[in-house]
Amino acid sequence: MDEAKSSLLFVAKPSPPQIDHFVRDDKFNAFRLPVGWQYLLNNDLGGPLNATNFNTYNRLVQGCLSSGAQMCIVDIHNYARWNGGIIGQGGPTNEQFANVWSQLATVYKNESRIAFGLMNEPHDLPNIITWAGSVQAAVTAIRSAGATSQYILMPGNNYTSAMAFVESGSGPALLNVTNPASSGLSGYDKLIFDVHKYLDYDNSGTHTECVTNNINSTFVPLAGWLKAVGRMAMLTETGGGNTASCEVDLCQELAFLNANSEVYLGFTTWAAGGFDQTYNLTETPILNGTVWYDQPLVIDCIIPNGPNA
Repeated sequence: MDEAKSSLLFVAKPSPPQIDHFVRDDKFNAFRLPVGWQYLLNNDLGGPLNATNFNTYNRLVQGCLSSGAQMCIVDIHNYARWNGGIIGQGGPTNEQFANVWSQLATVYKNESRIAFGLMNEPHDLPNIITWAGSVQAAVTAIRSAGATSQYILMPGNNYTSAMAFVESGSGPALLNVTNPASSGLSGYDKLIFDVHKYLDYDNSGTHTECVTNNINSTFVPLAGWLKAVGRMAMLTETGGGNTASCEVDLCQELAFLNANSEVYLGFTTWAAGGFDQTYNLTETPILNGTVWYDQPLVIDCIIPNGPNA
């Protein structure tokens, strides 16, 4: 995916007609497709992908790919945990984490438009250096499975907050994660930092009003650090309510990312797909007859930031 582009985020529920609309009518080019780790393995930690459950999820992935989207993000949505246990720090082992990614990478290794979102929003991790080791295990497994053309999105602590990414130690720790030499890739090729940031008063993404555009507080300093270390980040979760305040702040935030595409690969916004129109941050379009009608925030802030802007 070249430069910062707009996109929408989906839950793991097949809804290809919506994806087709977003690609065809709105010119979005990237989608984040969350799925539970337990669901993929049918609660068998360390086991194989469950054929029934994975096939259901894969229909969503294939719908994304067939739409013409340029990036379909496979996102394990587990907060660095399996049933409360933290990966590599008292819960699942690094080997178990690497194993599920090895299996997914084997399935998708020949599809360069897939991206691997290693883990949604790790938080309250006792040791960030240890977490970086878990990320390294997953990266090594993915590349060793033959998936060398795909981006890998690497999250930090604190719900991978963009504001706290450097000062929390997440960024500095993840700088040490590299592609294995056997992959044939240079050390950091296609390894992207994965960050999140909302615009409401407590950065929770649970309120419909926005109070900041995050530019000076978050994305200016993060851009400076990214330039200094020669790396890139992707904002894979942001959004707001269909309110006047968010239509100002989110527009400004996304415009800044696009203007700094040398360090910001792009963004995905929350949320559409299985979320209905009553959800406080809904971006789910409404179908009337054969025509899809987008939410106000999508029309005013996200479509103008698309590939044709």
